[in-house]
Amino acid sequence: TSTPPPSPPHTTTPTTPQTQPNDTSDFFSDDVDLKNMQKGLSPRNSLHLSRKLTHAVTGIVMAGIYQWVPRKVFTGIAGGCSAGLLAVEILRYKKGFRWINRVYKSVFGGILRKHEMDGKFTGTFYYFAGITITALLFPPNAAVLGMCQLALADPSASFFGRKTKDVYWSRIEDGLGGLGRNKGVLGFLGGAVVCMPFNFLMLKAATMGGTITTAKMAWTSLAIGMAGSFAYLAV
Repeated sequence: TSTPPPSPPHTTTPTTPQTQPNDTSDFFSDDVDLKNMQKGLSPRNSLHLSRKLTHAVTGIVMAGIYQWVPRKVFTGIAGGCSAGLLAVEILRYKKGFRWINRVYKSVFGGILRKHEMDGKFTGTFYYFAGITITALLFPPNAAVLGMCQLALADPSASFFGRKTKDVYWSRIEDGLGGLGRNKGVLGFLGGAVVCMPFNFLMLKAATMGGTITTAKMAWTSLAIGMAGSFAYLAV
């Protein structure tokens, strides 16, 4: 019987190291597909609790800051934020700056909505613009109370509106003069009721001339809350 010839020794062919893509360069490239960026973002009619919580906390923090800094300083801060946000909102849809959308989604993806990646501004700009205008037009105490209504009533009204969306009689299908389209009366009232205890405590702690009965203070607190809930119908 013949012996098979020995196998040739195994040799390893050296490989050329693969060049890794430049992740930083890719991240800041202008090749941004906005439709693809919308994936994973919540639609406008979703419950979106993280967005509502962020909305409330931001408003309370801004109102708190206004209690500690002079009016000129606060309007400067809020106005500067509004101007900066406006510039970013305009630029992120322009050629050469579309990478900003990638940054937005990376940082704020948990609170963004789909339409805010489809040519629309984010709600943050409108929020700070509203705070700035409020601080400019009204005395500090009134402005702070108004900011608190926006912080508490609007997200609360939206929450109750979503939870009661199947209550037919509450729905405002076609809107009332353009207001409240696809919103609900129960949502509007829910936001006002949430604000009522807060407003009652603020009015009770305030120094006011004359006397005001508990009943009047309660009704006034509810009315102020309803003014805050109006933002829910208007937007």
